[in-house]
Amino acid sequence: MPTQSPVTVLGLGLMGSALAAALLKAGHATTVWNRTAAKTGPLAAQGATPAVTAKDAIEAAPLVIVCLTTNDNVRALLEPEATALKGRTVVNLTNGSPAQARELADWAAAHGITYIDGGIMAVPQMIATPGAYILYSGRDEAAFATHRETLSALADTKWVGTDPGLAALYDLSLLTGMYGMVMGVSQAYALIGSEGIPAREFAPLLTDFIVAMTHGLVPGGAEALDSGRHLTDVSNLAMNRQAFANFTSAFNEQGLRTDLFDPLQDLLDRAVEQGHGADGLSRLALLLKKD
Repeated sequence: MPTQSPVTVLGLGLMGSALAAALLKAGHATTVWNRTAAKTGPLAAQGATPAVTAKDAIEAAPLVIVCLTTNDNVRALLEPEATALKGRTVVNLTNGSPAQARELADWAAAHGITYIDGGIMAVPQMIATPGAYILYSGRDEAAFATHRETLSALADTKWVGTDPGLAALYDLSLLTGMYGMVMGVSQAYALIGSEGIPAREFAPLLTDFIVAMTHGLVPGGAEALDSGRHLTDVSNLAMNRQAFANFTSAFNEQGLRTDLFDPLQDLLDRAVEQGHGADGLSRLALLLKKD
């Protein structure tokens, strides 16, 4: 029998289902709702209570976790249920932008609803396993503290501030780093594969190299940015700009597109032309500002 505080989960895609299953495993009385009712079946078999309507689900618990495809979907779902949500805490774990999180927080506050935004740094299979964590932010840190033990059933919890948009900002910033890595890895596999070398053979070398470079580049770049000291004696921008032609030449010679790397060449060119040739790669982050 459930012994922990009751929770409602709205949205049962892959991630929402994983969240609900983790809550059930931790002993929480869990009410679930999904627009497609059939998706409640597997969780009902695990002990969840399916709700016929979103309103019924909301009224079943003081903590309502929402995990939908977009924040537009979240707004469309919650707005008609403002009365039922009044006095409850909504934790929105839907991926979105900082501005969207702040807009939802404003709407919630106007209707007496406590709003906490979250960013899940895990795939569904990682929920409730070591290494998974969720970022949270919102204007009512006390509400987060109240529900922190419940939320810890999902993953490690990281509170990042009282600006509702901060969880989304951290989330997208982390994912930006990941997607940058994906682009580099994709280009690397394409280049090595252009001569028929198996990706499996190349993967250990690529993994070790990326890990080694990350250990220096990430904390070193952070120190340079926060201190404002970008000069380097390792690999400056002028050197990188000169060497970069080798990459685009090789891509072209091997019959590969250069789409992923062309913007970096433009950025290196601009950095040197603006007099930053002696600086390290950390300078590039500043050149991305529109002003």
